[in-house]
Amino acid sequence: MRIFTLTAIAAALAASNAFAQAYPSKPIRMIIPFAAGGATDVPARLVSAKLAERLGTPIVVDNRPGAGGALGTATAARADPDGYTVLMTATPFVLSPHIYDKLAYDPLKDFVQVTQFGSAPNVLVVHPSLGVKSIKELIGLARSQPGKIDWASSGTGGAQHLFGELFMASAGVDMTHVPYKGSGAAIADVLGGQVKIGFPGIAIALQHQKTGRLLALGVTTGERSAQMPDVPTIAEGGLPGYAATFWLGLSVPTGTPKAAIDLLHRETNELLKTPDIVEGFRRAGTDVAPSSPEQFRKFVLAEYQKWGKVIRSAGIKSN
Repeated sequence: MRIFTLTAIAAALAASNAFAQAYPSKPIRMIIPFAAGGATDVPARLVSAKLAERLGTPIVVDNRPGAGGALGTATAARADPDGYTVLMTATPFVLSPHIYDKLAYDPLKDFVQVTQFGSAPNVLVVHPSLGVKSIKELIGLARSQPGKIDWASSGTGGAQHLFGELFMASAGVDMTHVPYKGSGAAIADVLGGQVKIGFPGIAIALQHQKTGRLLALGVTTGERSAQMPDVPTIAEGGLPGYAATFWLGLSVPTGTPKAAIDLLHRETNELLKTPDIVEGFRRAGTDVAPSSPEQFRKFVLAEYQKWGKVIRSAGIKSN
């Protein structure tokens, strides 16, 4: 039995070494569970292009939008765990399980994390006609007019929606949520003053703050953004403890060989140090945020629990 055990271990190690030496030997598919050209798509495509160069094999980007990222994530969950399917994982990864009653996957059981690679704030912006210039003033106005102030999001159950729900819960205010089909439609009505408040990504917020068409009252993250250093965090502005981050990373189906995970992690984190990636991310409103697989897994679990509480408290469910 001892000889058999040692032989089995040796065979497993040999197989692992053989895989590591051969991997990757064919194109890798990166599934992005969102539409092309969006806030998640641009940084993911930068990573895929540079990672392909480092690995010496093509990485085929496969956009699979729908159901808040659930459709593309389900496709990745069904893929062979052979290292040749990678899921671009973002904040909605931990939102959808709490919103949709029936998913074709379990995000915590069916995936393992490789690395986080990006982090970005959203920004609480208001139309100038609302007449407030700070988070405290907004909270005061909302408390004096419960249910009468509208705020826009890119859609029910998305990150913008959840960031707004967290704001209302933290501030103890009641404002009316107006969901749109995408960020573009939402910000268009905030710019037009039809809806007074929005939570867009920082790239959009910065663009319209510079022209004076919108006022940026606070960034959602726990720390100020280097791109908007004069804009306080929402926590600094009057809601201590408020923090909401739109994050990006890579995950793979459970059962993917460790050698593949280690290689993908190492090469992704190395490319995040390069100036062209840092600058490309900056233009997309994203900061590089490398991590170990263990750190990213711990972070995903914490985010899953945090947003589950917010979603249950707000009673958010898919239609």
